[in-house]
Amino acid sequence: MLSTSRASAEQLVIVISPLIALMKDQVASLQRLGLGVGCLYSGQSYLEKKFVFDEIKKIETFVLYLSPERANTDGFKTWIKNQTIALFAVDEAHCVSHWGHDFRKEYAQLKFLKELRPDVPLLALTASATPTVIRDISTQLTLKNPAHKVYGFYRKNLYYQVESCSDEDEKFRYLAQACEQNPKGRILIYCGTRKMTQEVADFLSRRWDAVGFYHAGMTTEERTAIQNSYIEGSLRILTATNAFGMGVDQPDVRLVVHFQMPANIDSLYQEMGRAGRDGEASTCLMLYSKKDKGLQTFFIESSDAPKPVKNLRYENLNALMSYAEGGECRQAEILTYFKDAQRIKVCGHCDTCLPKSLRKIIKPTQSFKTILRKAIPKPLTKRQGEENAMLNPEQETRFKLLKQWRRQKSLELDIPAFIVFSDRTLRNLAFANPQKTEALYAIHGIGEAKIAQYGPEILNLLDSKNFEFADK
Repeated sequence: MLSTSRASAEQLVIVISPLIALMKDQVASLQRLGLGVGCLYSGQSYLEKKFVFDEIKKIETFVLYLSPERANTDGFKTWIKNQTIALFAVDEAHCVSHWGHDFRKEYAQLKFLKELRPDVPLLALTASATPTVIRDISTQLTLKNPAHKVYGFYRKNLYYQVESCSDEDEKFRYLAQACEQNPKGRILIYCGTRKMTQEVADFLSRRWDAVGFYHAGMTTEERTAIQNSYIEGSLRILTATNAFGMGVDQPDVRLVVHFQMPANIDSLYQEMGRAGRDGEASTCLMLYSKKDKGLQTFFIESSDAPKPVKNLRYENLNALMSYAEGGECRQAEILTYFKDAQRIKVCGHCDTCLPKSLRKIIKPTQSFKTILRKAIPKPLTKRQGEENAMLNPEQETRFKLLKQWRRQKSLELDIPAFIVFSDRTLRNLAFANPQKTEALYAIHGIGEAKIAQYGPEILNLLDSKNFEFADK
């Protein structure tokens, strides 16, 4: 933001933005406020571009939007050397990072801004970035002692809910129930593949009107038409891959569903954040199964990323799985994960804090098993595994002690509880009651690193003598 004391001289603010739709939307919003603003993008005529440059010369304070690709041209680099520039702003700055989930090579080259104009302040903005990504953004942009401002992750009007499903048929039942419970407002459903995006849209269109789908395999004209229909309201329910969302700001999205688990918590939070932008109560539901982790693993292995990047992506995927299986407040865990300046212990509006909320998508009844599906879904069965076995009183006491220990450890390390261990892992520990280090390797979610970091404390907690004392 420019201060009024600097606006007396000709000033130019340059904003690097990734999408044309996002530029247009922000330019239109600023123009309505009476500010001098414009953007440069592919497809503009010579006269349209000339108009923007003429406006820059006429208006003392002007905000110019352009893509990282256009900013990297030799012509632009020569031009900015002789301009009076107040600020460089890099939007969606997680794309700068080698660890970011939307990496673009042109973003990684933006360090030239500081090299050409070290006198100009640089502001990097993103709606979701872990501390690792934030540090890497500073490195890639060659920022010196930058001030970090992390806040705003807490959304009081959103209800977070995560449901483990045995198969896709159970997911379809939950999805149908979710749409039944949200007859008004827009609905966004995120899928992991183009094929599933179209299948989910086909499923929903048999019961509800105004359903569409969006993915990168469609033509530019098709995607533009779908996006416009959604913005204008002729489409109420939209299924999409992660290709959709950036640059689309609709206030009345009442429900966001992740039909398939995304790649990481950053993506989950960013996409859930498209719900309830008008401040009204909205629900964010993630459905996940073992098959989802296999899909994301395939994506990681199929990428050309170097091994360190792949390893971090695996870590991020495992963190998301632990978040899904965690038993602490969903909102509080998100704030801790992103190191938000604001922290809470309980939010009162997630499936952990308020499991009987009216916003919660209720477990679908068996009557949904025949709803619009050609194949009859498999009956729900009790999932196998020690983590879902009924705990006896002694095991339940161990589970409670383990949760207390996990809570204290997360506070001590300032990390989310699910990063320590998920509820599933704690249940496994309570059930199996390992007494030796070797036995810890058989527990879900525990490997070499976790054993080295937490093994002695866990074994001490579960030691039969200590446990007998604690139980008394």
